[in-house]
Amino acid sequence: MLDDETRFRLLKLLHANPDISQRDLAQELGISVGKVNYCMRALMDRGWVKARNFRDNPTKKTYAYLITPKGMEEKAQVTLRFLKHKVAEYEALQQEIQALRDEVQTMTPTPEAGRE
Repeated sequence: MLDDETRFRLLKLLHANPDISQRDLAQELGISVGKVNYCMRALMDRGWVKARNFRDNPTKKTYAYLITPKGMEEKAQVTLRFLKHKVAEYEALQQEIQALRDEVQTMTPTPEAGRE
């Protein structure tokens, strides 16, 4: 199963650099080459990405990954979902930070407390 964050990051990297290798994708994403291969096959099976050999490469082992129009629609949708998720995380973190600040303020001794 390809989660939204991996799908988002993968499509973003492919859009920015279509000739990136699976090894470089793995390094950028912090996952194994095997998982990248699995993810790429999933994207291709869904028709979101096509792989093309470079014509001028004599070994024909280098690919360009092209995001299809259907893939661009998915990229837009997954970007929106990812953004909503990150905004929710950000808002929750802001609340947690405020709660911690409030807690620290109640723990901080006042100058009068030391005079007793």
